[in-house]
Amino acid sequence: MDVEDVENEVLTPPVNESDYRQGPDDAPVTLVEFGDFECPHCGRAYPVIKEVQRRLGDQLRFVYRHFPITTIHPHAQLAAEASEAASAQGKFWEMHDMLFENQAALDEDGLVNNAQALELDIRRFVADLRTHRYANEVREDFRSGIYSGVNGTPTFFINGVRYNDRWDPETLTRALSEASRTHPR
Repeated sequence: MDVEDVENEVLTPPVNESDYRQGPDDAPVTLVEFGDFECPHCGRAYPVIKEVQRRLGDQLRFVYRHFPITTIHPHAQLAAEASEAASAQGKFWEMHDMLFENQAALDEDGLVNNAQALELDIRRFVADLRTHRYANEVREDFRSGIYSGVNGTPTFFINGVRYNDRWDPETLTRALSEASRTHPR
């Protein structure tokens, strides 16, 4: 694949109602992250995204999709399923944040500790993890990443187009601001 092909990669499928979203659906710019809760690069991107959200406010819609790379991150799949189990109890974003803030504790005990801190129904949460109740949801996100040309994490899309530049707060904010003025969602 040459550079031109990578630059033309588009988000497949586009953002929809099944996605986890923060910010208004009619925001002028949408940032999608394909992430892995155990990935150290995603862990470094997490505060950057928070800062960009703070800077852009209602001008930004942020979307998170799972892309657990289980070949090198043995806890990534279960952590993604834990976020889905938390979502079933209305706390996806709270678990999302806790997982990135506690990347060293992504085994089952660590996930249960996070669930307890969020005051989730622990019996239900543990049952969901042990039966892999939400594995299909994670797999669907992963497939969308494959269809979109994702091959590592974090991978970002701005208004549906793959973003391949640096993701420090200044560069990413500048790219998002530019996209909000020039590119349709």
